[in-house]
Amino acid sequence: MSVLSFPERGPWGNARWRGNCSGHVYAHLFDLLKPRTFCDPMVGSGTSTDVARERGIDAVGLDLHSGFNALRDRISLALPAHWNGAADLCLSHPPYWDMVIYSGEVWGQAHPDDLSRCASADEFLEKLALALLNQRDATREHGVYGLILGDLRRGGEYHALASDIQAYLPRRERRAILIKAQHGVQSAGRQYAPLRFGRVTHETIVLYERLKGDVYFALGCAVAQQQTVSAGTWKAVLRLCLQQLPRTFTVQQAYAAVLNAAPERVRESQHWQAKIRQTLGRLPEVRGLGEGRWELTAA
Repeated sequence: MSVLSFPERGPWGNARWRGNCSGHVYAHLFDLLKPRTFCDPMVGSGTSTDVARERGIDAVGLDLHSGFNALRDRISLALPAHWNGAADLCLSHPPYWDMVIYSGEVWGQAHPDDLSRCASADEFLEKLALALLNQRDATREHGVYGLILGDLRRGGEYHALASDIQAYLPRRERRAILIKAQHGVQSAGRQYAPLRFGRVTHETIVLYERLKGDVYFALGCAVAQQQTVSAGTWKAVLRLCLQQLPRTFTVQQAYAAVLNAAPERVRESQHWQAKIRQTLGRLPEVRGLGEGRWELTAA
């Protein structure tokens, strides 16, 4: 099933650890994936490894609070020698950015590599992507890596963290997205002003299968898909503008329409005019007439 709901967290781990996940979630994932070896590089209170060991799975739990830094230390080097540097399953449950501050509040002193202390969502996603590529490196070929992550709102903005992080990972390795209902969170007992779009009451579990290729292969896949998304965005912007232009138009008219419709997109690209010309040449619904003039085709 792709929708999970476990109101009880079970006897595993430390129930007083903020943000801990129900052990029944891990039990379901272990039953689904059947790993013989399991690593959690952000183990928190130890729920995941408690469940794994109860099921006879060889498990390793690492965490920043116990001295392991997933942003700087290779996970594969922290695994038992008989694992040969790779686990069947490497799954993490990272902080949901700054929803709960961990270092300096839940444990120890403030740490600069604590994901919950990132200054912005972009910093959080970039650092989390590094940790996930580290997880991938510590997963055997055809093994599974991934994470459990929730979304949050800040200042009226919705941060779809679980969706956004997928842009940093190789899409061809993605295998499943599961939705987990949230239960027993502290915010459930608080009174808020009326929320136009409702509360966030779910988390997302994203699972990837490691295929052949090293970390540079994974990075290359992620960069290529981001470039594809960027090109696709230009097509979408230009197609919207074409609806407002006459059947025959000049490239200057196209520039003006794009600048008016998507000023932020233009500011992001130093060579946006070249992008417009390039995209015009790739759209089947327009044809060039020469001397910077274009025509919408009948199709």
